[in-house]
Amino acid sequence: FFAASGSEANDTAMKMVWYYNAALGRPEKRKIISRKKGYHGVTMAAASMTALAYAQDGFGLPLDFVKHTTAPDFYNGAAVGESEEDFASRCAADLEELILNEGPDTVGALFAEPVMGAGGVIIPPRTYFEKIRAVLTKYDVLLVADEVICGFGRTGNMWGSQTMDVRPDMLTCAKALSSAYLPISAVMLSEKVYAPIAKQAETLGIFGHGYTYSAHPVCAAVALRAQQLMQERDIVGHVRRIAPQFKARIERLARFDFIGNLRSIGLIGAMEFAADKHSGKKFDPAHKIAAQAVAAIQKHGVILRALPGDIVGFCPPLIISDVEIGDMFDRIEGALDEFGAVAARLG
Repeated sequence: FFAASGSEANDTAMKMVWYYNAALGRPEKRKIISRKKGYHGVTMAAASMTALAYAQDGFGLPLDFVKHTTAPDFYNGAAVGESEEDFASRCAADLEELILNEGPDTVGALFAEPVMGAGGVIIPPRTYFEKIRAVLTKYDVLLVADEVICGFGRTGNMWGSQTMDVRPDMLTCAKALSSAYLPISAVMLSEKVYAPIAKQAETLGIFGHGYTYSAHPVCAAVALRAQQLMQERDIVGHVRRIAPQFKARIERLARFDFIGNLRSIGLIGAMEFAADKHSGKKFDPAHKIAAQAVAAIQKHGVILRALPGDIVGFCPPLIISDVEIGDMFDRIEGALDEFGAVAARLG
């Protein structure tokens, strides 16, 4: 199903979850779970799933049928001495507790980004999705993968779900579907979900959902050509080949005392600031240290984005070359060398 934005795709996926469960005779199974720090868009339903304050403040959101569970943010969420494996198990236990508290017969789906983008480039522990998937299967709750950022090669596979070794029931995508030249997004369904929806639509005489610009032929043509070029130029293979250099240059930033955590997968990564990198003590949020760093780096010719939680994300074009990665990080390191005095004063 085609729409024009990631927000519309996620709204559509939510409605499809409801339609699917109604078709199976369980219309009460309509609560939606997403994760804290997750981002799924800014329409009313999508913003309710987005668990970031700026998307909800002043709007009376989230809507009450959307619930939020623990983010797989090991750096900020793990207890002292807790392993990644144990942390992943705790995240799964938190999800199960939420489902049980809400009532399994009322919970329809979990929406999850394979790598959480706008919430801070949060890369889950290796076994996180395996454990989460087991809980969802146990209570017959659908998994909807929001691949708006991760899809089309960003993590080193066509889909972030492949990178995380999880098979979703539904998938939403946008952005790189057309390389963002024209607005188009999509919802993809497994046969498990599609068959009851199709049968219900036949019974009712129509699937009563769609947008004026759904599958606009010009946008669809551009998306088709973008995907042809992705294959012809082996963009996903290029990401795999160049990702180790990207990772190595990010890890070099560990020399800065004000960088507490570094992480990357494929061609997406982040640096997270800390006033004390050993204890993980944060800067005063009022200082907006990440925004200040981004401004300093931009003066050196690199455009980056500050994310909530004193984080700066890296998300270069998938066609970036090894020379360009070197140039980008040389400029970033030069800017951070100068920025050290500011960080020391604010810490």
